[in-house]
Amino acid sequence: MQISKGIELVDLCLYLKKEKVLVIPDMHLGFEEALNKKGVLIPRVQFKDTKERLEKILKIYQAYRVVIIGDLKHEFGTISSTEWKHTLEILDLIESYSKEIILLKGNHDTILAPIAHKKNLKILDFILIEENFLCHGDLILENEEFKKAKRIIIGHEHPAITLREKAKAETYKCFLKGSFKGKELIVMPSFNILTTGTNILKQKLLSPFLDQDLDNFEVFIIENKVYNFGKVKHLL
Repeated sequence: MQISKGIELVDLCLYLKKEKVLVIPDMHLGFEEALNKKGVLIPRVQFKDTKERLEKILKIYQAYRVVIIGDLKHEFGTISSTEWKHTLEILDLIESYSKEIILLKGNHDTILAPIAHKKNLKILDFILIEENFLCHGDLILENEEFKKAKRIIIGHEHPAITLREKAKAETYKCFLKGSFKGKELIVMPSFNILTTGTNILKQKLLSPFLDQDLDNFEVFIIENKVYNFGKVKHLL
């Protein structure tokens, strides 16, 4: 399904058809280990599932360029042993299916440089690809490239939506499409399999791009396929 002209929804990723660019949102590799350190005992199966899910996408699209739109790893002030192993495995996997990897800096990527250096990759704050301005979404970067863009693509927020029917409630990851300062805005869900994300109908939102009325934003729920649920105001 297309979320915008020339942009396909591919599971939890976006594919820019003309530019042959795959955009991967927040992966938060090492999240399970961080929870274990806090005493939350969960089985460490997330990475295996994440890797298999991502490889299915990479096999189908084999994009020329892959952009990781921030928060590749989870820990703020260190690189855990798990993060070292898993980030390098994921980057090796992506490298085997594409010609170029772009790392955009997320708020969790304060110590990403050693990993990037080992793979000879640069860490950017943003990238302009044709009319698309990509950044993590925790900061608004209104520079010259931003002004040239017609569309903004961000991660960071991890949008999700909770749907209720009587006593039953289910929460689903979702994409959002709306606008910001006259430009189309697409907000990507997290690629972290373990967490669903922020229920945009109830919880306080994090991104400054979403410090606005979301009533006219469109919701695209991701499950076994993509479901267009229309505008937020119709779900309230």
